[in-house]
Amino acid sequence: MSQSKLRLAILDDYQGIAVSKFHHLASRVDVASFPDTLHPEVPEERESLIQRLLPFDVISTMRERTALPADVTNALPNLKLVLTTGMKNSAIDMAALSQRGIPVLGAKGIGLGLSTSGVPTPTSLDSTLQHTWALILGLARGVASNDARMKQGGWEGSFATGLTGKTLGLLGFGKLGADTAKVGVLAFGMNVVAWSSNLTQQQADEKARGFGLPEGTFRVAASKEDLLRSADVLSIHYVLSDRSRNILGAPELALMKPSALLVNTSRGPLVNEKSLLSTLEQGKIRGAAIDVYDFEPLPKDSRWRSVPWGKDGRSEVLLSPHMGYVEEGVMNRWYEDSAANLGLWLEGKEVPTKLS
Repeated sequence: MSQSKLRLAILDDYQGIAVSKFHHLASRVDVASFPDTLHPEVPEERESLIQRLLPFDVISTMRERTALPADVTNALPNLKLVLTTGMKNSAIDMAALSQRGIPVLGAKGIGLGLSTSGVPTPTSLDSTLQHTWALILGLARGVASNDARMKQGGWEGSFATGLTGKTLGLLGFGKLGADTAKVGVLAFGMNVVAWSSNLTQQQADEKARGFGLPEGTFRVAASKEDLLRSADVLSIHYVLSDRSRNILGAPELALMKPSALLVNTSRGPLVNEKSLLSTLEQGKIRGAAIDVYDFEPLPKDSRWRSVPWGKDGRSEVLLSPHMGYVEEGVMNRWYEDSAANLGLWLEGKEVPTKLS
């Protein structure tokens, strides 16, 4: 590796698409890719992560995969720049980097991105919305379980769950929660009830009017408990913070209807994982569709992988590997933007998406 070049480490590129995006900088940058995630909260992995990154000047991160806390970045004397996909990344200690004068450059990922076959592919701001509904419908209609049954030589053996007239509960009612509600109303004729700690009926009515829907279309629950008792489908869209961690634990899950479906495309730690596993193993709700986990990538020996879900009284469980934002156009454009940002930084030019 040429010592006259900057050294770039690309982390967590599971699909292997990033390296080619930096080819136009090959005369100035040497690139290495590390698709296997190391977790700095695990002591032995933290040391391995530091040793991995020690030689590098620039780190390219995929939002909220490998964390970059202060005790990692402060141990990297060569570090000069951090690239991140998205316009925020709570897994990076921004303050620690700012104290050292190390900029963090975000990437909006909007517009056309070149697919892996070189075809221009539109990006989508609705990727997680679409995945949320894919999981809701996949669970309600038994798509995965019926697919498995068919491939094993079987035929019908369960019922689908209809959504028309059912209550869609939204835990969190920001843009994604409201968009999910709109689809529930317009596409499936569902009733909507929402709750978050500061949500008012006036705010919910404003969102309804913005969609061309009557006031009162989105009802605000009197409490989190009211939301849980009333929801036939509970979809989580809450921001993870110290206050919201474990916002659903055993007492809250016990309030849900036995026929209810739970869908989490937000963040794993919002739901106490042990309590949720216990609830599902005991079959206390009809099912859950999970895209996010406490520890990612999901360990191979995880109970999520090994329990025979949907059998012997257990709930149905549909799993996906944190795919909410992993859409081809978005992912390619994010890396293209990151490479463009690196080029601007090398030229000493202003980067519009500088985060710190």
